[in-house]
Amino acid sequence: MASLATKGSGIVNRLLTQARPQLDVFLKYAKVELTPPTPADIPAIRQGLGNLIKGAKTGAYKNLTVREAWLNTLVTAEVIFWFYIGECIGKRHIVGYNV
Repeated sequence: MASLATKGSGIVNRLLTQARPQLDVFLKYAKVELTPPTPADIPAIRQGLGNLIKGAKTGAYKNLTVREAWLNTLVTAEVIFWFYIGECIGKRHIVGYNV
């Protein structure tokens, strides 16, 4: 039984040693990407929305490459899917509300 505990702790230590670089990279990006916007970010957000509206009015979307259009489509689909997943979690049913 003692040898099993020793082997188990050795495996856990090796696993932590191997996972540490990947965890550090994840934490580095998580601190930047997963933080909510600060009040200092609001002007940049407003400018981005203004550019989006201006581009829609002037037809700038017609000048996108196929790659850019495909990436925009994937991002839009991801946002829609996360919205529906949130709806399912919120109502606690896949179909319909419990009325």
